[in-house]
Amino acid sequence: QVQLVESGGGLVQAGGSLRLSCAASRSSFSITTMGWYRQARGKQRELLATITTGGRTNYADSVKGRFTISRDNAKNTVYLQMNSLKPEDTNIYYCNAVVSDLDYYWGPGTQVTVSS
Repeated sequence: QVQLVESGGGLVQAGGSLRLSCAASRSSFSITTMGWYRQARGKQRELLATITTGGRTNYADSVKGRFTISRDNAKNTVYLQMNSLKPEDTNIYYCNAVVSDLDYYWGPGTQVTVSS
């Protein structure tokens, strides 16, 4: 079992920055991939970025160049640095941790609101 706790969400003006953190209760070395997603009400959860244990990253086109994912395996924590935020980035952001194809976990989510 892995418990994930996100933090760092909040209210920011357009053009501003936020840094999300996600702490895992279990050693992140047993977790293969960690990622960030977001979901608007009534819509499917959208992949934003993922990072492997080895540090290989992948980004959605919608955030490439603005968001940066990083991971501190010693602290069992994954981060999402979000720059040049836009009102359309307003969403609930979720952390994900994958142990295997059939063993993955979600955090409870953190709200990000970008005002125009």
